Formats: sequence, C-alpha cells, structure tokens
Amino acid sequence: MDQRAPGRRERKKAATRHAIADAALRLFLAHGFDAVNVRDVAEAADVSTTTLFKHFSTKEALLFDEGDEREHALMAAIQERLEGTSVLQALLDHVLTTGKQRALNPRLVEFEALIHSSTALEDYARRLNLKLETALAEVIAVSCGQPADDLTSRALAHFALEAPSLARRTPDPEAAMRQIFALLEHGWSAFLKR
Repeated sequence: MDQRAPGRRERKKAATRHAIADAALRLFLAHGFDAVNVRDVAEAADVSTTTLFKHFSTKEALLFDEGDEREHALMAAIQERLEGTSVLQALLDHVLTTGKQRALNPRLVEFEALIHSSTALEDYARRLNLKLETALAEVIAVSCGQPADDLTSRALAHFALEAPSLARRTPDPEAAMRQIFALLEHGWSAFLKR
C-alpha cells in the first residue's frame, strides 16, 4: 500500500476544511447554532459559501467534522483487539479510553451543550449515530462469525453506542460504563440474582 504523505493540494484542502470547522465552532459557541448562518461561517473562515459547501454538505455537518475518524477508531478497536479479548471488552476499553481523552478537552462540555441546544443538531447527531451503529453492527457480526445483518450484533452496537450518553449523567461515568457493559455481557437475569 502506498503511504506517501499528502501532497500540497490535499494539505491545502485539509487546512481549509479545518479552518471552516474551527470558525463554525467558534461562532456557534459564541452566538448559538440558530443565530449563525452559513455566510457568517464562510466569512469568518475567509472562504466563499461555495467553498464551504464543497467541504460540508449542511450547516449541521460543520460541527461533526470528526465522524469518519470516530468510525475508524471504533472499528479498529474491534478488528485489532488482542487475541483473547472479547468484542465487549474491546468496546468497553475503547469507550473508556475515549471518554478519558474527551474529559481532558475543556471545550467538550460547551460542545455537548451546543448540540443539545438545537433540535436540528440533535437530529443530525442521531442520524450520524445510526450510520455508525450500522457499520459497528456489521463489524461485530463479522468478527463473531455471524451474517452482517445479525440482529444480536445490531442490538449490541446500539446499546454500546448509547451507553456513554447514559453514563455521562451519573456521578461516576466509568463505573456506570462498567455496569452497563456487565449487563450487556451477563444479561438481565444475572443482574437480578444479586
């Protein structure tokens, strides 16, 4: 596989995309998502609206620039897990590591509040999660020797992706994640026997 560094054109496109996303986040945090229009973002990034739309298909997409990276990291957590590590353990390890990294980012709380301040952003985030859920379910199914459309794998993907949102609302998110994944691994009946 050719692993050459990106050329000048690719670097310039990436820099433009990054500048647009940064300008959008800065404006949305300062003024609210609904109060800022696409022209405002283009102007702040010093690009035309045509250029903005070459990089981002919608206004909502401006805030979700790392979707592909998130998907690749999640898939790699399963596909590249150490021998003897279950899919559930690989998912839990990935989610906990990602959560710790996110906690170090002081703008994350602001970002999440921004997402929840707009129905359009919440809907867009749900659509992205659904796309991610479908891809994750397929990777889980294949790695467990099941058909790509396996229902159990789809359910596991769904619950694994929803778990961080639920855990964040608790006093100890890491303990909550471990409890949720224990439930996924051992089932409801094991939980009731405590």
